[in-house]
Amino acid sequence: MTESSVFYIILAFITALLLALFQYVYKSKLNTKLKATLTMLRTVSFFAVLLLLINPKFETNTYYDEKPILVVAVDNSESVSYLDQDKNVNNILKSITDNPEVNKRFNIETYSFGKSFKPLDSLNFLEHQSNISNALKQIGEVYSNQVAPIVLLSDGNQTYGTDYSFVSSSVKQPIYPVILGDSTIYTDLSIKQLNVNRYVFLKNKFPVEIIANYNGSEPVVTEIKIWSGNSMVFRKSIQFDATKTSEIVTTTLPANSVGVKTYRAELVPLSQEKNTVNNSKNFGVEVIDQKTNIALVSDIIHPDLGAIKKSIESNEQRNVDILKPQDYSTKINDYQLVILYQPTNNFNNVLKEISSQNLNSFIITGNTTNFSLLNNLQSAFKQTVTNQSEDFQPQLNRNYNTFIIDNLSFEDYPPLQSEFGTIEFSVPNDVILSKTVNGIDTNQPMLSTFEVNNTKHALLSGEGIWRWRAQSFLESESFNDFDNFIGKLVQYLSSSKKRSRLNIDYKSFYNGNDDVIISAQYFNKNYEFDNSAALTIILKNKDNGNIREVPLLLNNGNYSVDLSGIEAGVYNFTIKHNKESIAASGNFEVLEYNVEQQFLNADVEKLKALAENSEGNAIFFDETDNLISELLSDNRYATIQKSTKNVVPLIDWKYLLVLIALSLFVEWFIRKYNGLI
Repeated sequence: MTESSVFYIILAFITALLLALFQYVYKSKLNTKLKATLTMLRTVSFFAVLLLLINPKFETNTYYDEKPILVVAVDNSESVSYLDQDKNVNNILKSITDNPEVNKRFNIETYSFGKSFKPLDSLNFLEHQSNISNALKQIGEVYSNQVAPIVLLSDGNQTYGTDYSFVSSSVKQPIYPVILGDSTIYTDLSIKQLNVNRYVFLKNKFPVEIIANYNGSEPVVTEIKIWSGNSMVFRKSIQFDATKTSEIVTTTLPANSVGVKTYRAELVPLSQEKNTVNNSKNFGVEVIDQKTNIALVSDIIHPDLGAIKKSIESNEQRNVDILKPQDYSTKINDYQLVILYQPTNNFNNVLKEISSQNLNSFIITGNTTNFSLLNNLQSAFKQTVTNQSEDFQPQLNRNYNTFIIDNLSFEDYPPLQSEFGTIEFSVPNDVILSKTVNGIDTNQPMLSTFEVNNTKHALLSGEGIWRWRAQSFLESESFNDFDNFIGKLVQYLSSSKKRSRLNIDYKSFYNGNDDVIISAQYFNKNYEFDNSAALTIILKNKDNGNIREVPLLLNNGNYSVDLSGIEAGVYNFTIKHNKESIAASGNFEVLEYNVEQQFLNADVEKLKALAENSEGNAIFFDETDNLISELLSDNRYATIQKSTKNVVPLIDWKYLLVLIALSLFVEWFIRKYNGLI
């Protein structure tokens, strides 16, 4: 409370007392006892009212102790159990969490991680991949404003994500890796990496690149072989020694028939090898007999062109040629889809050919688009011409039902520039993205699809899509999410298939550690998405004949089933509606490969580097007592006394109103009782 407030309170009391004395004492004929009582009550009433007008503020301080957080992150991947460290993990975890001194010093938070990161519930060491960098980054974000040293129980063998050695620059917490596994170096051959294209073309040869590694000091000779079924299609002898520990082997294999072809690369093991699982690796390719050719027609140079081309060509089944309008007119029969980027006056013949030959198209408009020409040469939509541009944010329509789209979050995507004004469609259209301004939906389409005379078309109103691809990389450190989104749009536009009530989405083959997810969309007879359908997948393993039925679950506008973890093999499947005679079938293959069984040792050097860069300390699994002692003795993790200051204005004090009402009532009652009213 300030000095001025104290002065006004004293003045208010004096004023209230003088007013009460003037009313009940000055020239009053009441007896002394009654005067004193009424004067006191009136003084209280006046003083309380004046206090409310002054409204002084009172400060209160609350003190409390805040203990540092001890974060324990446990690697729940298969490699931990493969290295026989699962029992050690449980013992170490128990010794830390049950230690009374540790609990007295820290608030302990436990988590587990594999490919994803989550609070620790139970440990089974069945995760097919491990992403240490993601786990550390998420811990760093959650505890960015707290003292929270991290105890990391892991073998250091990361199979997914970015290198975690220098993640400490973003985590800002000391990290204490507990090294699980043997540091002894054994003689070992391994296939470190195998590179091959997913799609190849019939009658062509496709390249295969194999990186073979050797751990050991003695000179050795081995062979690398590639098998197709029981047939050997390639072999080569290679030598290693203490100075030559790696070799890149390249070859080309023929693609003689259409379909999924699987192969096995194998390093012939040494007699003294302890781990031979990492000596072989299965891989597959899909042989296709043609490529989808797409024409990207533009009269200007713009970064959008490169982004669109790279996004579409991320799928090796597709080829994009960037053409001038006059060049496309002479090659119109070479392409299954034409993308018109910001049509100008030079697109006159192109638009006429699209209309006359019933071609599929994708129109992208922007600041240089000639909307008068576009409005005159097609009848599906009309854009109001204002010659003014506006920035619009995208908003995803999760009820879009023409084909299955990924549920990307477009909330943080940069705006696109497009013509200010309304778009009116004269044909039925389905909106994928709508325009918003400052979070307010304008009810205008930004990206939509429509069909005219059995041809498929799309319209994107806005330029600057290259920023979307860049934003996708910033969010996930990969262009895959955006490229898949554009890829599915292009797949729909370039396909001649008729619309179906049950659409399915899956890959022809999955590598051993891929997520095996199959998606579906079901529509009622009016082709409206049905979110109450009961869909079931019947999965049959062609190798052993095993059959299993699994229901599909509704997830963000799609029905999907996660089959990750099924054994390697060839599968046929049918997705059916449980109450209607509607079904869709397909087949895929899961290649045998377990990345978590490729390791023979803990990655000691990388875990030590992580500890050093974060000002922590790395220890081995049998030194847990030393870790606990170090944590308890480190002055950086002292309990901090903090205070909370509360500033409360008097007007919030409800009891003062009660006091005013009570004093006025008692005063009135006394006066009434004594006949003064």
